[in-house]
Formats: sequence, C-alpha cells, structure tokens
Amino acid sequence: MSTPPISRRLAEAAVALFDENGYDETTVDDIAARAGVSRSTFFRYYRSKEDAIFPDHDTLLARVDARLRASTAGTAIVAVTDAVRIVLAHYVEDAEVSLRRYRLVGRVPALRAREIASVARYQRLFREFIGEWLGDSPDAGLRAELMAASVVAAHNQVLRGWLRAGGTYDPFGPLDHALQYVIATFRHLEQPHREGEEQVVVAAFTRSASPRAVMEAIQLHLESRP
Repeated sequence: MSTPPISRRLAEAAVALFDENGYDETTVDDIAARAGVSRSTFFRYYRSKEDAIFPDHDTLLARVDARLRASTAGTAIVAVTDAVRIVLAHYVEDAEVSLRRYRLVGRVPALRAREIASVARYQRLFREFIGEWLGDSPDAGLRAELMAASVVAAHNQVLRGWLRAGGTYDPFGPLDHALQYVIATFRHLEQPHREGEEQVVVAAFTRSASPRAVMEAIQLHLESRP
C-alpha cells in the first residue's frame, strides 16, 4: 500500500488529535509529530492548525471551476449539477475524515467559522458562473444569487443528512432528487429558443391515459407556448 501524501497525513493527524485531545489542547507540533514530519514541513502545507482540517479546498475549487467553464450556454445547468456532485464526492471519498471533521466543527466555533467561509467561496463561484451565463438579462445578478444559494443549500442539506447518519448510505440519489427542485425552479433561465430552430417536446403520461387525453394534453401545451 502506498504512503499517503504529506498533506493528507497532516490532515488525518489533525482530525484525530482534535478528536482525541481537543482543539485548543492540540498544537502544530503535536500534529507534525503524529504525521511523522517536522514543524517546518507542516507550515509548507498549512498556515495554521485549522487549515489542516479543510485540506485541498483550493484544488477542489479549481476542479469545480474547470467543470463550470467547460460548459456552453445550452449545458449550463448540467455543468452546475455536475460541479455539485464533484464537491459531494470529495467528502464521500474520505468518509472517515469527513465524519470526524463534522463532529469537530459542531464543537469548535473557530472551525465552524472556517467552514462557513469555505461554503461562501463555493457559493461565490457558482454565482459568478451563473451571472456570466445570464449576461445582461433582467435581474441577472439577483437570479444568479438566488440560484447559487439554492444549489449550495441543496448540497449542504444532503451532505449533513449523510453525515448525521454516519455515512451509512449513498447520498448521490438524494442529491439528484434535491437538485431536481433547483432545476425545476430555474429551468426558465436556460437560453431562450431562437426563431427558426426546431424544439423537441417530451411528455410523460400514465399507462392508463387514453390516446385522446394524450393528444389533448399535447395540443394544450403547444397552444400555451409563446
């Protein structure tokens, strides 16, 4: 088995020591010793002991940003949902550390403040991307802020539910379900249909629906379109 990178070893050591001995009682020297490195090595990776509790956030933000920037106007909503899944996967892939961090953050105000600041960075990233997508459309800034907040709230609600349950289930189904509410609310923000382009209408009906009822529903939908 390969040795974890130093940054990960330091993060795991910090989480373990905070959990075992308490946040205030744990020093940078303690963390470095547990990870098997020197104090100076610790400071090559983290500026403070609380930084070690939230490792790799800059890298994760860069991955999220890259996914968003790789989209087009027509795939912006898909890009947003993919980006949210990237963030959730980051926590799920290291479930043990995520669970211990969750318990710590609930007990240590300094870590809670740091978590809030981290969440704000993600929300700002989504807001800027959505704002660029909406361009100069009416209330673009307001709508971007609302959608970004909704996306982050959906993710956080699912993540915290998974953490409270001890990471005992796959949270991606609940995340997709939660994001459907966000998508349904903001679907109208997608790029408008251009005149002359064909559109495809997809409709779902129960098996018991009669052909006449199906045709009437489709006709009503087509007549109601601008």
